[in-house]
Amino acid sequence: MSQSKREQVSSHLRYIRLELKEMYQSMIEENLLPEPGEIRGILTQMEALLEALENKGKSKVNLKSN
Repeated sequence: MSQSKREQVSSHLRYIRLELKEMYQSMIEENLLPEPGEIRGILTQMEALLEALENKGKSKVNLKSN
């Protein structure tokens, strides 16, 4: 994985972790459930991250098969 891709993945993971931490704290401290939009936003980010990682793996497979 290239250095820029690693930095991008690391940045995505840090942001997702922060969002989940904030969501968890509001659930515990304020006894509030997260808004559906917040959850959808995090899921979208996680899907984008997974897609980026899967595309990297597919590139390796395509290169090996040639």
